[in-house]
Amino acid sequence: MTRPSLRLLPASLALCLAACAGTSPQQPSSTASAPRVVKPASTKPAVNNVASHVDAPAAPQDSSNVWEQLRGSFRMADCDADPVIMDWARRYTQNPSAFEAQMREVMPRLMYVQQIAAKHDVAGEFALLPWVESHYRPVPGVKGNPAGMWQIMPVTANALGMRVDKNFDGRLDMPAATDAIMALLKRYHDDLGDWRMADYAFNAGEFAVRGMVSRYGMPGEKPAMPRMPVKRVTREHLAKLLAISCVVREPQRFHVELPLITPEQQLVSVDVDRSMPLAQAANHAGMSVDELKNLNAGFRNGYVDKRAASYLVMPSGRVEQFRNSLLQNGNNLASNDANDNRLAAATNGPSATQDDNASTAASHTHTVKAGETLWNIARHYSLDVNQIKRWNGLQGSKLRLGQVLKLSAQG
Repeated sequence: MTRPSLRLLPASLALCLAACAGTSPQQPSSTASAPRVVKPASTKPAVNNVASHVDAPAAPQDSSNVWEQLRGSFRMADCDADPVIMDWARRYTQNPSAFEAQMREVMPRLMYVQQIAAKHDVAGEFALLPWVESHYRPVPGVKGNPAGMWQIMPVTANALGMRVDKNFDGRLDMPAATDAIMALLKRYHDDLGDWRMADYAFNAGEFAVRGMVSRYGMPGEKPAMPRMPVKRVTREHLAKLLAISCVVREPQRFHVELPLITPEQQLVSVDVDRSMPLAQAANHAGMSVDELKNLNAGFRNGYVDKRAASYLVMPSGRVEQFRNSLLQNGNNLASNDANDNRLAAATNGPSATQDDNASTAASHTHTVKAGETLWNIARHYSLDVNQIKRWNGLQGSKLRLGQVLKLSAQG
């Protein structure tokens, strides 16, 4: 993948940088309370570099209509507008069965992105942009390289208010990153007045594109690939985007069949009301840890931190199980805590129980009660089991009744 260049924008654009875009290979590789489903509403911007909530698809849509809806939202050139478009379209589909398998694999993410693009009134072609960037893979960022399915550079993420650190990478958070990129693309179009130039700005940087427009003027509708002095990688980026859009526009022309998926396979974003290990969340949803982690790759340390993102992306068919399991688990923990408190009150009197709770809160410790495990103690305090083990020098998971556990490094 070619590393894209970045350009700083004018001060009037409030340091909002263009997202990075590299080139993909010529031939794609094959390869408590109940949570609620997030309802579409106005976007809530990140605060203090924390994307705690974003608008995202709330419910499955009819996948049999998604392709027609997508075609209906296309606003750029068709297949025959330029030979280079057809050339790339044929490369993508030279092995029809492999192409169909790849498209089937990314279909849940594609439908998710398409709904957010529609919310921002962005040209439908850009719902296919992750195909060009990453084939919709949550590519991890390494040593300052672009990351996520949108291939966003760290400096761009910072300008867009995304949190990027060792525990959480907002570039890999599908709801927040997609919402931010669609808002950025819409602004590019509003500023430049042309979706082709919006794509150029995404790849090369808006400042560079504005400079070209000021020198050469806005391109006409023809040719479809504007003759402007951009780098080959930038021109090729637009060609690839129009090419995959061409295949979606006329799949029969390339002897491919576009896939459909069931409502249960479609992705939705679900609010969570507590932090928890990712393995625990996967267990609640009846999913493998790897599957849930792939959909929520922003959480880099195996822990769902609701301060970073208070939602999880999962197939809609898993939401009910997740909701019911989380409710039941929360009620069980509350019941255990109540029973333990009543037992302590009967033994020591109410004042002793209150004093113990106050002392525990003040000293950041927890006294192990009957039936408690490291797992439910960690969940109760929104901590990770390994953190508690490390702070208390524990080698295993066995606890003693009455054992006092530190709940922080300074406990």
